[in-house]
Amino acid sequence: MAFGSPGNNISSKPKPPDRGSFLLDHYGDCAEIAQKYLSCIKMTQGLNSDGCREIAKKYLKCRMDNDLMKKDDWKNLGL
Repeated sequence: MAFGSPGNNISSKPKPPDRGSFLLDHYGDCAEIAQKYLSCIKMTQGLNSDGCREIAKKYLKCRMDNDLMKKDDWKNLGL
């Protein structure tokens, strides 16, 4: 048997990434919203105010709309 040959191994199907890990936004589709969120958090000195939570929701919606993360219910995302 040669190295690298599949032999009798059954190939496994790829699995989706674990919850909490998602694709990077290489094209910057949601970069503007992400920057607004970071600015909001900085202005509120790290407090997750209602305004910042709304921006976070827009950011996650942008990611879902651009297939950068799996679509999910807001309640599952803590929003």
